Amino acid sequence: MLLAASLSPLTSCVNELDQSPDFLTNTEVVYRDPAQIQQVLARLYATLAVSGQEGPAGLPDITGIDEGFSNYLRQYWGAQELTTDEAIIGWNDGNLPDYNKLTWNANNEFVRAIYDRIFYQISLCNEFIRQTTPEKLNERGISETEQAKIRTYRAEARFLRALSYWHGIDMFGNIPFADETSTVGNTPPPQQTRQFVFDYIEKELKAIDGELLAPKAVYARADKAAAWMLLSKLYLNAQVYTGKERNNDAAIYAAKVLDANTYTLAPNYQELFLADNDKTAARDEVIFPVAFDGLHTKTYGGMTFLVHAAVGGSMSPAEFGINGGWGGNRTKKNLVELFPGEAASTDERALFYTPGQKKEINDIFTFTDGYAVTKYKNVTSTGAQGSDTEGNFPDTDFPMFRLADDYLMYAEAVLRGGAPVGGRTALDAVNTVRERAGATPLASVDLEDILDERGRELYWEGHRRTDLIRFGKYTGGEYVWPFKGGVKEGAAVENFRVLFPIPTTDLIANPNLKQNPGY
Repeated sequence: MLLAASLSPLTSCVNELDQSPDFLTNTEVVYRDPAQIQQVLARLYATLAVSGQEGPAGLPDITGIDEGFSNYLRQYWGAQELTTDEAIIGWNDGNLPDYNKLTWNANNEFVRAIYDRIFYQISLCNEFIRQTTPEKLNERGISETEQAKIRTYRAEARFLRALSYWHGIDMFGNIPFADETSTVGNTPPPQQTRQFVFDYIEKELKAIDGELLAPKAVYARADKAAAWMLLSKLYLNAQVYTGKERNNDAAIYAAKVLDANTYTLAPNYQELFLADNDKTAARDEVIFPVAFDGLHTKTYGGMTFLVHAAVGGSMSPAEFGINGGWGGNRTKKNLVELFPGEAASTDERALFYTPGQKKEINDIFTFTDGYAVTKYKNVTSTGAQGSDTEGNFPDTDFPMFRLADDYLMYAEAVLRGGAPVGGRTALDAVNTVRERAGATPLASVDLEDILDERGRELYWEGHRRTDLIRFGKYTGGEYVWPFKGGVKEGAAVENFRVLFPIPTTDLIANPNLKQNPGY
């Protein structure tokens, strides 16, 4: 597993934001050694992928839920996909079925897990940033050559913190806030508005632009393009977060990624989701992955979950490079119907397994109700199994940010009123993505087309909840999907569900917090 200095588990948001991680060796020892500083940075990245301090389980980072479920990526994916028209899970663990039905409350342990994960990561980043100021590095006698490297590491930690703060305002609205200047101790952090944290993220990402690596300089490290893309996502959702649109800025920063001319769309869509996607042409499309290795990042979350849980029924686990399916995740008919008729056979993105599977879901807990999705596999582009010969843990990296998404964000921003950049039209951007998939070019494009295209291109990649909210289709009854609102045919849900509740555990721990309306 990718471990740096050992980090102790932290269990509540108060602790996560205000207490510094308790390293196995003390802070002064760790931060006097540039090699150990690099290891701590590696652990910040790994926190998105692993669930604790020994793989695949044993010393969890957070408590209150089974460690396999507690993984950041697994919980982020569940909150963004299982609550939408793209995915359903056939398990009855705890309050997990609430995600399928959009009926969660403030005591839901899965809501709590992603909340705790977000603020655990922020706390780790805060401590790294706190300990790597120029003043502290000088005090510890670190050379200017090493300090130059550490300045880049520090910028990357600020990106990772900004990413988690974005997840925080996207999912929870007004959230507790602390940065590296906050007092370390037992003082509960204040709750800040979405606008405050939005402005903070924007300022941070712009401030680190000159210190991050050039686009695509080092695979799986945050670079300038990753920061530009996160800014574009922030601006594209600004109307939701702040009540003020920032579509011109969204178009500008999406175009900066395109104009860098360092990323290209992979010729083969499926290769983006295979075990060697860090080595094939897929690598040239992925801007920011969460990296996995079957031998060194062992976890029951992350890609282990995404590959195993999607296999069941009459599917062959061997074809997915694994030793068995978990029979959990399928899709709903809404996604299937985005690929109508002949398009489903010509569009390379229609990755469904249908033998023995019904398109309609009558019983959530029956795996054969709902088409299976064959997007993620632990086999290489040549058909070889991943490095874990036992078939447990995949090598497949998760493409959190990739170029096709950027093209579609650019198109949407322009259609929403952003000025075109460099003569690039929204239609050109969308058709560039469709052409790679073998889909017929569109003659014209509107916002409804963009939402559908994002569904076809980006399903099961952790975008759908945010997209549906931005398009005004997540709550209410205008657009429904199976079991939305707890009804088989789908029904309206309350508008307050565009936000998750602040977990009860943190409301008790931090008197500064006010619950989101409706909960």
